[in-house]
Order: sequence, then structure tokens, then C-alpha cells
Amino acid sequence: MMDAESKQKHVHAVFESIAPKYDMMNDILSFRRHKAWRKFTMRKMEVKPGQTSLDLCCGTCDWTVALARASGKGKTVGLDFSRNMLDIGQAKIEKLGLDEQISLVQGNAMELPFEDNSFDFVTIGFGLRNVPDIVKTLKEMKRVVKPGGKIVCLELSKPTWQPFKGIYYFYFEKVLPLLGKWFVRRYEQYSWLPESLTTFPDLQALAELFRTVGMRNVKAYPLTGGVAALHVGTKGTEGA
Repeated sequence: MMDAESKQKHVHAVFESIAPKYDMMNDILSFRRHKAWRKFTMRKMEVKPGQTSLDLCCGTCDWTVALARASGKGKTVGLDFSRNMLDIGQAKIEKLGLDEQISLVQGNAMELPFEDNSFDFVTIGFGLRNVPDIVKTLKEMKRVVKPGGKIVCLELSKPTWQPFKGIYYFYFEKVLPLLGKWFVRRYEQYSWLPESLTTFPDLQALAELFRTVGMRNVKAYPLTGGVAALHVGTKGTEGA
């Protein structure tokens, strides 16, 4: 098992490498389900006009863009540690004419460069399993969200019912890395995806971590038979 520093360096190298084909491979590997998962998440969030959002591990900024559009003119910030990912996201944002509303920051999800109580929503999509310290990241998310605001995690998860579980893990562990090799010549990088899920908490365990850091009214939703999961928690109005 990698230590925290080694994991951080490895994950950074992986995402710097796959950035140019990241969007295309997401569509291929998830059979475009990631788009449906994000739409479901946005419905549950009920973003209001003018509300502010911070999107952690924003990658190429698909969720960042969705948050900005939902809020109208509300300030939206995307943060990622991969410069290559951010460059692709920035080009996408400029093409859509959202560059005055969205700002991108290169940074560490475990050490957020923002004041306490700054955002109505803090989100992280398909990135929490890649951070070296999940609890520290959740604490930082809670710190920078406003009292009464929400932290939201959309992430891969672990199916529990057979025979789907067996079929899924065969695809995820055996077929998916081969697709990475065939389409973008990145076998090792896409082998990291199943590895990253091995020690990641399942649906209920992650919900408990939300509660451990002090989030309230925590809700967990399994998606597509448990392939992915949505977790939403609310910060107490007194900031606790």
C-alpha cells in the first residue's frame, strides 16, 4: 500500500497523463452513465440562483459548468491539482462564455485556500477516493461551506448484490484497463481506477464518515446498482 505522499504523486501523474482523453474515456468506460449520475445529483442539490459553489477535484470541469449554469450568476470555483486537467477545463469554460463566472484554482483538496464559511455548496466528483486522507478532505469541505450549506460527493462505489457484483468487478478490474490500453494506450493509468476503489469506504461507511466530521442530515443514494453513490450532508446552522 502506498503512503500518502506516494499516492499523491502517483495520482497526480496519472491525471496529468490521461487529461487529453479524459472526457472521451469517461463516456466509454461508464457507458455515459456519469452524465445521468450528475443530473440526478443536481436535482437533489436544488441549486438556487445566486448561490456559490466550490467544485473540488474538478478535472475538466463538467460539474463546475453545471453548477455555474444552475446558479445563474453565482460565483463558482473549480479546484484541481492537475494543471493539464485545468487547462482543458479552462478552454471548455471560455468556449461556453462562462469565464467571468467560473474561476479555476490549482490546489490541494486537503488544504483549501479559502476562508471558513465561504460557499453554499462544496462538491467533489470522482475524486475523493484519490485523496490520501479522506477525513481531512471532508473536514476541509465542511470548514469552507457556509452554515446550512451542503457538502456533496459523487463517487464510484461497491455493488453488493450478485450476480451483478461479480460481473461488475470483472469489467472494472479486467476489461476497463484493457479499454484504456486500446483507446488511449494507457493501461497502467487505467489500472489505477480499480486499485483506487479497493480500500475506499462503501456506501454506508462513507455516510458514517460524513457524520464523523459533523455533517447533519446525511443522505446516501446508490446509483446503477451501487456502481456509484451520491452522498449529501448539511452543515449545522451554528457552524458546528
